[in-house]
Amino acid sequence: MDPELEAFIPLFPRADLTDPVNDRKNFAKLAASAPASDTTGMEIEDRTVPADPDVPVRIYRPHQAQGAIVWLHGGGFVMGDLDTEHPWATRIAESSGVMVISVGYRLAPEHPFPAALDDAYAVLTWTAEHAAELGIAPERIAVGGHSAGGGLAAAVALRARDQQGPPIRFQLLNQPGLDDRQETWSQQNFTDTPWFTRDKATTAWRHYLGSQPATPYAAPARAADLSGLPPAYIASAELCPNRDENIAYALRLLQAGVPVELHQWPGTFHGSQAILSAAVSQRQIAELGAVLHRALAD
Repeated sequence: MDPELEAFIPLFPRADLTDPVNDRKNFAKLAASAPASDTTGMEIEDRTVPADPDVPVRIYRPHQAQGAIVWLHGGGFVMGDLDTEHPWATRIAESSGVMVISVGYRLAPEHPFPAALDDAYAVLTWTAEHAAELGIAPERIAVGGHSAGGGLAAAVALRARDQQGPPIRFQLLNQPGLDDRQETWSQQNFTDTPWFTRDKATTAWRHYLGSQPATPYAAPARAADLSGLPPAYIASAELCPNRDENIAYALRLLQAGVPVELHQWPGTFHGSQAILSAAVSQRQIAELGAVLHRALAD
């Protein structure tokens, strides 16, 4: 493990997702401890996307942004909101020059699948329909997210393809949760890795799926056909249960003819890019911004 990251492990609050209400409070405290980000020259606006029910979003608009990404926060489908994602949405907008539309989707277990996906898809549709009002080109819209949010972004791309929905130019998937079956080597062996473990993944999927069987729109790795999807960037962490499903999904996309950039970050663990004092975390955040800039702003 990267020694700069390892030093922070004792500071992490417990979050095994067995007590969602308390875990959300701890997650919010952890996010609030992140260093303030630079919002100079950036407009930030809270809005509500009309849907059933309405979906709260926070829009980060850098000067002369030409494209937008519908951004979905992490938190195991159970934790996270617009405020906890604020430090990271701000940094991605600043480093990419792309408008970030952060989505406050409904959380499990109170709102199991497909609630979060429906919210995310509603925001994608709204973004495409209101591109002129937002000041972006409709052909420059991406989807992306961290962890559970990365899995949701992949599912949004699948649904948009299948339903001939809004065109998506790019998908930015950072350590995404893609496969509820947990059959990979990393899922079966990473039982005590920092912040995210096999048991935590099991609990997250149980909350998200509820009593329903998993479908490709819930767990994108289950999709039989990945052809026709948008180009993708997929990042995985070495010491993360999701690692092998991330790599496998990237390979399957490539085999289906989808352009993919895959970056496996050695010495890192799930979510460790939030430790901004570490050099490897700074590289990870910078790369997310640079990749998004190339995909949408160039």
